Amino acid sequence: MKIELLDKLINETSQGFLGNETLVKDFVFAFVSGLHVLVEDISGVGKTTLVKSLAKASGLSLGRIQFTPDLLPGDITGLSIWDPIKREFVLKKGSIFNEFILGDEINRASPRTQSALLEAMEENSVTIDGITTLLPNPFIVVATKNPSYYIGTFEMPESQLDRFGVKLTPGYPSKLVEEDILYNYRVINPLDNVKTVTNKKSIIDLKNTVSSVNVNKTVLEFLVEIADRTRNSNNIKYGLSTRGLQHLLRFSQCVAFYDNRDYLIPEDVIYSSKKVIPHKIRLNNESIIDNIEAEKVVKQLVRDIKIPVGLK
Repeated sequence: MKIELLDKLINETSQGFLGNETLVKDFVFAFVSGLHVLVEDISGVGKTTLVKSLAKASGLSLGRIQFTPDLLPGDITGLSIWDPIKREFVLKKGSIFNEFILGDEINRASPRTQSALLEAMEENSVTIDGITTLLPNPFIVVATKNPSYYIGTFEMPESQLDRFGVKLTPGYPSKLVEEDILYNYRVINPLDNVKTVTNKKSIIDLKNTVSSVNVNKTVLEFLVEIADRTRNSNNIKYGLSTRGLQHLLRFSQCVAFYDNRDYLIPEDVIYSSKKVIPHKIRLNNESIIDNIEAEKVVKQLVRDIKIPVGLK
């Protein structure tokens, strides 16, 4: 069954990234929902290990891009290079032409360089010298991000942030988990424990099954109401975009699927809103000065909406 494949991906990713099972589950949910993922936290808490664990478990080709201040857009997408033998320009493909992209420390590169991902993340293609080339299917970008107060980081443009369907924050592991990490990984690499449990075709089939989860009209209205509340909140300058609303629906469908249902209920949406919305909105200046957190604003506005009942 396809739900067993979802469990395998979660369990196998957990072999490389110890602790925080909810985080791993949300990461896999986003992956099979076809959403790009942003993982933000301080250095050394396992962001890259988390990403590489799922990449290995999925069996997809991994392309790693180490973002630095001197990285250029062409280093990501590739370049047209003159071939003296063929006497023509040929495309030298960049790391973006893989199925699973790890963008490490994305905000250490300038917004201009980050913009090289915009077309790829939205349209699954890149344009080089006026020629558009399709990217593989499936295609996912998972970027790790340092906190904005880190030295040598750039702000991420809103257009870039909005293309990431989900933002995750690992946090520090518990004491017991850290003891396990110290003991189990004192000799071996944590990725040595991760096995490949699926393939490209199975992942595509799983994504199609998740996207076919039925959505009642009343739940659709609930989704749209959430988006509308973000656009009319006294705390929010820029609310949830239509693209962000689509991301919310897709993640919610996976939550329902994992709960062994072929239909969506409001509780799926409420859970998903915490993962999908906060990084996609921008608080107004007053809220920022008052140290109000986007997560708390989203939680409250969703709580204020009357929840539909008796749906199937």
